Amino acid sequence: MNAREHEVARKITRMLDQGSRDLDRNAQLRLSSAREQALSLAASRRAPAWVPVWAAQLAGRAGGWPAGTRYLLPMAVLLLGLMGIVYWQGNGGPGSELADIDARLLTDDLPIDAYLDKGFDSWLKRQSR
Repeated sequence: MNAREHEVARKITRMLDQGSRDLDRNAQLRLSSAREQALSLAASRRAPAWVPVWAAQLAGRAGGWPAGTRYLLPMAVLLLGLMGIVYWQGNGGPGSELADIDARLLTDDLPIDAYLDKGFDSWLKRQSR
């Protein structure tokens, strides 16, 4: 807080103190009783935790939430998506048939031009008879 904010806070405090002094004794006792009741009720209730316990402990140790926490979920979604694509491509996804054909062509003794020759198929059929 800067100096101006401190001054405003002091003025508000003075006005509240003056206002509480002007109240009659019965109103002061009711306000005090209501304050005690509210404090005891607040102490007995626990706020619901919307984050996992380990995350709150981690944030408490780190002195607050890390700056990159808001990027955690999109990064996790991106990584899971990429892992799914890699898994799909490696296990029979589109393109795996082409990769198998390419591997067979490259490991075969015949040149690729032989497979492209229109008469080669008929030559193979004649040789198999």
